[in-house]
Amino acid sequence: MSVTARLRSPARAARGAARRLNNLRDRLFAADTLVQSGQTPFEVIHTQDIIQLRCYTPTATPVHAVPVVLVAPLAVNMTIYDLFPERSLVRDLLARGCKVYLIDWGRPDAAHDHWRLKTYITEFMPALLAQVRAHAGTRTLSLHGWSFGGLFAYGYTAWSGDADIRNLVLLGAPCDYHDNGAIGRQHQRLSRVIRGLGKVRALRPHATPPRLWRAPGWFNSALYKLTAPAASLRPYLDLLTELHDREKVAAHATHAAFLDDMVAYPGGVIQDTVQYLWADNVLAAGRLPIPGSDAHLSAIRANLLLVAGRGDPIVTPTCTRALLKFVASRDVKVEVVPGGHMAIVSGNQAPTTVWPLVGDWLAARSA
Repeated sequence: MSVTARLRSPARAARGAARRLNNLRDRLFAADTLVQSGQTPFEVIHTQDIIQLRCYTPTATPVHAVPVVLVAPLAVNMTIYDLFPERSLVRDLLARGCKVYLIDWGRPDAAHDHWRLKTYITEFMPALLAQVRAHAGTRTLSLHGWSFGGLFAYGYTAWSGDADIRNLVLLGAPCDYHDNGAIGRQHQRLSRVIRGLGKVRALRPHATPPRLWRAPGWFNSALYKLTAPAASLRPYLDLLTELHDREKVAAHATHAAFLDDMVAYPGGVIQDTVQYLWADNVLAAGRLPIPGSDAHLSAIRANLLLVAGRGDPIVTPTCTRALLKFVASRDVKVEVVPGGHMAIVSGNQAPTTVWPLVGDWLAARSA
């Protein structure tokens, strides 16, 4: 090695160390400057309490007559739908010529603990879809629901009998909570406990104040990570070896902005979930988690695309497929794709394994 090369090596090492320290400092103390999500422009066309209805700004002239409404689940922030500029579900749908709306349920606090599943399905969904229809100038809609958002989408369709819901795209949408892998077996055990406690009226979930059941955002973040602890820890270990790469540090901060910033569940929703979904498993019998309602899942006649993640421990393919036992839809497609619960929406493989599948399916049914 020449003298010049020997002199350059320590200087190069010093520059590399400085770069890593600078990236680490920004990741720890200025993470918001690294986050790349939420950059697609949109207009809030309606607000209802903490709920916002978004219309995303088209990037191309819409060519499909039927708008797509993204029905988000609870507990998550909306960055999942617009995670990176080059990996954004909303940008993909816009580029395909769809008019895209999104229901952002907001951030519930203690004042919203009286909200229940019935509130979302029978009050909020009809009002918000009426706003979409007025803005879009059409009654015919496609609903795209992920996770609990899928339950809201098909639950509303069944409850309302809305014949103008032409297409239902359901990703990781739960149905049979007892046929759901390891989590399903836990629900079965919990069901037996709750039925036993239910013999004493004062011990039933709905006999207690909803505020006692509230699930704060930090708890939901921790619970989600515990479903796959190794996968949750690995990005932090990788970060230590990737501090020299600004783009990878920014990607880590962007993912963390979603996973570490989950939203609270209202207490009433948790009460309903424990009683009607986990214990009574009403969806597996074709009923809705709405007390006093005789609505049935057989009222669903929309074109139906079910997408399940092969590695999803939260909603397994068998859990979501149970919906097919009840719906009256004639046009039904089921796809099991690689990935877990979040990955099927915006994971690394979603742009090639899920988004084209959904986009092509909707295009063929949105004339």
